[in-house]
Amino acid sequence: MLDVSGQRVLVLGLGVSGRSAAAFCAARGARVVAADERPLQPGADALPAGVTGKAGAAFPDPADFDLVVPSPGVPPERYRARARRVWGDIELCFRALSVPIVAVTGTNGKSTTVHLVAAMLRSAGLRARVAGNVGVPALELVGAPLDVAVLEVSSFQLETVDAFRPAVAAVLNVTPDHLDRHGTFEAYLDAKARIFRNQTADDCAVLNADDDATAALAARTRARVVWFSRRRALEAGVFVREGWIVARRDGRDETVGPLGEVRLRGQHNVENVLAAAACALARGVAPAAIRRAVAAFPAVTHRIEPVRELDGVAFYNDSKGTNVASTVKALESFAEPVVLIAGGKGKGQDFAPLARAARGRVAHVVVIGEDGPRVAAALSTEGVAVTRAGSMAEAVATARAVARPGHVVLLSPACASFDMFDNFEHRGEVFRAVVQGLR
Repeated sequence: MLDVSGQRVLVLGLGVSGRSAAAFCAARGARVVAADERPLQPGADALPAGVTGKAGAAFPDPADFDLVVPSPGVPPERYRARARRVWGDIELCFRALSVPIVAVTGTNGKSTTVHLVAAMLRSAGLRARVAGNVGVPALELVGAPLDVAVLEVSSFQLETVDAFRPAVAAVLNVTPDHLDRHGTFEAYLDAKARIFRNQTADDCAVLNADDDATAALAARTRARVVWFSRRRALEAGVFVREGWIVARRDGRDETVGPLGEVRLRGQHNVENVLAAAACALARGVAPAAIRRAVAAFPAVTHRIEPVRELDGVAFYNDSKGTNVASTVKALESFAEPVVLIAGGKGKGQDFAPLARAARGRVAHVVVIGEDGPRVAAALSTEGVAVTRAGSMAEAVATARAVARPGHVVLLSPACASFDMFDNFEHRGEVFRAVVQGLR
């Protein structure tokens, strides 16, 4: 249970999750100070009632507070050594909810998978909503009419969990990302593994049998492991066989549905469907309900989202492609030649795998943002033509000029957005608006 009444609470960061956490704690009787080192922007929403704001100055000393609630973007070294207790918004949500949680993490595919899980649960008549690292604060679920909460959780959010115990926890894949924050791949993997830390044998851990780093996490959970695989049949789990999704449980095979009914592009989305099906089955959803949800499921906004076709050129918004592995999977989704728009804040990544994936697929790359030159240098080694653009409008105009009928213009930056945009959603919305305005 959660009781913060009368406690002194410091919320670090006044973004979406920070404002949500500040309002949540204040409404429950806490004395809340919400701090952000950036000045408040003109026209920004007023702080919630009962919250004292401190913006445009250094953070207050965490030692002066009973509880610190950091926003995901604030690194632990800014508060950990001085804080008495640290709970992020995911932890607060867990302590306040009275319904089971399905939590999904991984480097790529999280957003698509959580929306698939929720669709499958709803197909079975359960009240389910998605929140967390999807632009909807987790705390918005508290008090909502729900049977199951579905949370996308990032490595940053998992750094600040304590008692968090999802009934179903899934790790989809783990490839190098956020190394500028975590320092090493091993530390990043450790952060992802925190999703399992409080699970027991009564809970379920869903893991990717095709991903070595993810599969190794089976040794780090006490929960019952359910595997999924796109590449091979499993002794137990969810897999693909002869064009059908199959669930093998207690030695019995159940067909879930044909792959031909999956409307999402790319083999990575087959993996997302398998993972979501494993999560839904763990919550008692029947295969027929899962099949109905898959057949009706459209593209997720900002994830290989079709925008329009113009003069024989198809434009796709994959702004959620914020790391190299995600963009590689996006490229693999197309048989057509691709004009790629990429670049942004690179997070210390190696762009060589992107260059290798671009060979024979990418006809031209238009680079933007802080690490655009690094992307350009990597892809040029594979003989890909490169143009630099200073804005999204210029990038789209350049991509249209070099694209030919039958080509795809794909925004899949392989980088974070914060050097030029508020977030990946903002970046995708700008791209979409520019493309829709083309004549």
